[in-house]
Amino acid sequence: MTPRRSAARGAGNQVRIIGGRWRGSRLAFPDAEGLRPTADRIRETLFNWLAPVLPGAHCLDLFAGSGALGFEAASRGARRVVMLERDPRVVAALEANRERLDDGRIDIHAADALQWLRGGSGSFDLVFVDPPFADRRLLENSIAALAASGCLRPDGRVYLELPRQAPLPALPGDWVQERAKKAGQVGYYLFRKPSGA
Repeated sequence: MTPRRSAARGAGNQVRIIGGRWRGSRLAFPDAEGLRPTADRIRETLFNWLAPVLPGAHCLDLFAGSGALGFEAASRGARRVVMLERDPRVVAALEANRERLDDGRIDIHAADALQWLRGGSGSFDLVFVDPPFADRRLLENSIAALAASGCLRPDGRVYLELPRQAPLPALPGDWVQERAKKAGQVGYYLFRKPSGA
């Protein structure tokens, strides 16, 4: 999700899928507090990192927002994508975009990410953790809930996005950092949970 767009843009908010079968498709999304789609250049780098592991992967987008990460993953070959979003207007926009793209691999849940993780639904090869920047504790709590849920498969990856100057939160001891980069006001990281850890 790059600093939030102005509310004056209203229904004109759009993000473009940049690769895969839906390349060039535009996703509309409403204004919502803390919603900031991940910038094109960050997504391009991230999905280059993920290219070897994404085809056939099961993905979880904890804070779906515009859907930029989840739809991009599905466009590039993920087998299943679960998107979580608690704002009803944003959920409606995600569902409209899914219907327009007509793909049965995307599940959208109107749910709070932390509560959903506590329910322990499913297991995933890749988890996107990109909560609103304003609530620092939300990132920390999300990582703790994700680790406790056991839903990350061995050799699974976790993507984190946070403000550029913010230090990384406490992470599980068995997560290995694979990639890290900064762009604009954003720092973004890819971690792996080794098999056998």
